[in-house]
Amino acid sequence: MALLHQRAKLYQVIRTFFLKKHVLEVETPVLSNSASCDVNLDSFATSLRKDGPSLYLQTSPEFAMKRLLAAGSPCIYQIAKSFRQAERGRFHNPEFTLLEWYRLNFSMAELMDEVAELLSLCFSSELVIKTMSYHDLFFSITGINPHATTIEELMDYASAQGNPEAATICGESIANGLDYVFSQYIQPMLLKEQVYFVSHYPVCMAMLAKLTDDSPQTAKRFEVYFNNVELANGYEELTDADLQEMRFQQDLKERELAAQAKVPIDQNLIAALRAGMPACSGVALGLDRLLMLMSQAASIDEVLSFPVERA
Repeated sequence: MALLHQRAKLYQVIRTFFLKKHVLEVETPVLSNSASCDVNLDSFATSLRKDGPSLYLQTSPEFAMKRLLAAGSPCIYQIAKSFRQAERGRFHNPEFTLLEWYRLNFSMAELMDEVAELLSLCFSSELVIKTMSYHDLFFSITGINPHATTIEELMDYASAQGNPEAATICGESIANGLDYVFSQYIQPMLLKEQVYFVSHYPVCMAMLAKLTDDSPQTAKRFEVYFNNVELANGYEELTDADLQEMRFQQDLKERELAAQAKVPIDQNLIAALRAGMPACSGVALGLDRLLMLMSQAASIDEVLSFPVERA
């Protein structure tokens, strides 16, 4: 029962935080006619009728919220149920809760500052913040330049660490290789009790972000880690409709190569971008994981009323 009260208090803190900043709370549909094309995300599918077209449970409220921005909404946030198939473990439940928000005319750096502000408020203390580029963090631990590496170099590194099976897991994908090396050998090395803001990801890992102005190798994406837990993922948002559609098509090709289900591109999002989405930055923060850290729980099941096996 104590965690029910703690979750309710957390939501109250979040809502008060955004109320003071004049950020509007919104609600968007959980079901959509389209799905995420990301090769690393699998959507739950259902249908309105047995013989009808598929509908998909959202993996995040991102696309619908961007459509609101394109339609003229102010800065917005949402506490939203999201769903990802085949994700289950210590930090994963297939149904989970995201806090997602978008700030008009914010740079990535400004949004990172706001995330840090909210986290300090949630923990009722001034947290130790460390900001590093993805390149500097990756290179400092592995000696590999993530912006100029190859899948062979990454898999050789994994094999040298005693994990030759990485090649089977990652296939030919540079993005998968980078993610594997980061999660297995870099993330566990992050210092405890320190919040890491890791920014400027390789372009292949940031399909929804703008490119960095002075470097076509990097994108305006950041992630937040605290006590070795990935908490948040943010972007200075891509607003170019043609480029976004091209990136979605690239994702679909990767899904085909990986023998994954074909899913429809969100043409409503593309149309919204084409109509004109304002410059903005957005971030998604996992509230179940945040509650884990706040309550020092060992697994996500401890902060859920009913994990999937008891749902």
